[in-house]
Amino acid sequence: MNLHQESSGEITLLKQKAFNLSSESIRDEIVSSAFRHTQAICQDVTKVKDQSKLLHTEKLDKILTSRLFGFPIMLAMLGIVIYLTIAGANVPSSMLASFFGWLEGYLTLGFQTINAPDWLHGVLVLGLYRGTSWVISVMLPPMAIFFPMFALLENYGYLPRVAFNMDRLFKKTGAHGKQSLTMAMGFGCNAAAIMSTRIIESPRERMLAILTNNFVPCNGRWPTLILLASIFMAAGFTGAAGTLVTAGVVVGMVVFGIIVTLAVSWILSKTALKGVPTHYTLELPPYRKPQFMNTIIRATIDKSAFVLKRAIVIAAPAGVLTWILANIMVGDTSILMHIVQFLDPFAQQLGLDGFILMAFILGLPANEIVLPILLMGYLSTGAMIEVEDLDSLKKIFIDQGWTWITALNMMLFSLLHYPCGTTLINIYKETKSKKWTFLSFAIPTGLAIAVTFAIAQLARIFGWL
Repeated sequence: MNLHQESSGEITLLKQKAFNLSSESIRDEIVSSAFRHTQAICQDVTKVKDQSKLLHTEKLDKILTSRLFGFPIMLAMLGIVIYLTIAGANVPSSMLASFFGWLEGYLTLGFQTINAPDWLHGVLVLGLYRGTSWVISVMLPPMAIFFPMFALLENYGYLPRVAFNMDRLFKKTGAHGKQSLTMAMGFGCNAAAIMSTRIIESPRERMLAILTNNFVPCNGRWPTLILLASIFMAAGFTGAAGTLVTAGVVVGMVVFGIIVTLAVSWILSKTALKGVPTHYTLELPPYRKPQFMNTIIRATIDKSAFVLKRAIVIAAPAGVLTWILANIMVGDTSILMHIVQFLDPFAQQLGLDGFILMAFILGLPANEIVLPILLMGYLSTGAMIEVEDLDSLKKIFIDQGWTWITALNMMLFSLLHYPCGTTLINIYKETKSKKWTFLSFAIPTGLAIAVTFAIAQLARIFGWL
């Protein structure tokens, strides 16, 4: 029997099956038939020198893309990456913080030598310099570990398998399978992920990806999640056990963010963005040996440069603004404290306080500066500060009335709240719509308020808060 006869036979078989299959099943049968037909042609006209490599890919795919093992392996991979990031970033972060602290001493000495006014030293050193150095020391080491590992998984060929696994879930929510790729990019930077949604051809499905991309933590929110998980959720654990618990909590937050992404996508696809999801046929590339040094160097340099640019362009002016608000007095109270007192009644209903909401509002330009602004407000120093010891940092929070519920709600608010300023600008550039840009701000903010409010009320009922 020749290939033409085989093809005709399969077409006849498909017609017979079509009476008993749904439209989606028919499509799957057609794609499978086309694959089998193409595979038969390739086997007739090509020769594989190393059959073991082909068999190796097929064997791995049966495990990594299976319905039983696919998702547990994905979670395990994410947990390993986060664990190594947390464990490996502590020492370089401390070294950078010490270096910047040492350099600040000389900068202060220089200002004293030229008899510079206190306000100039405050703006440039305590505001601009400290704000920038905090972002660099806290953000650079984790990202220098996270992104190379992420790039190695992509280089190996695993990320397309992640998209394959997630495709089924996104299709059920009315979204496109490619949204899993844009969501994965959001782990690094939501602003860049918004631009990556261009790979989705359907305007409706692209808008779904844009509106829900914020629900995965970007590089600016990792420090908040990791730090609070380390201090409150992993309390009582030390060493590797503490790091493991912290990684588990952070993975839980990521999984919750993905669940929220799917839920909001489903709701929007049934309401404001109704429609039928377009089909997504993904050709899985073969596994290949990663180019370790090339991949690590490129990922480190590219992402490091991005973080440094972001620190200088966005975080530095925000540090200056924070110092000004903390040092300009209206009556006998600073502008910063007036803001805190105004926000506090509402924040208490969310299980937070006015200082936390103030930090998130002033941190709109960059999520990286939320924590230093919060510490500055608590200690009333009028300048961004650094506390290197976790025990002393936890004492600061507890002295302000924090419990593990406060930490949990701040982590959830950080995960779910509005996108940073850069992401909002990119959303407007991509959509050319004030309405959709506003919704991209309002939907996550409303959800963050609703979730933290519900948890706070439950905590009060059970006496946890």
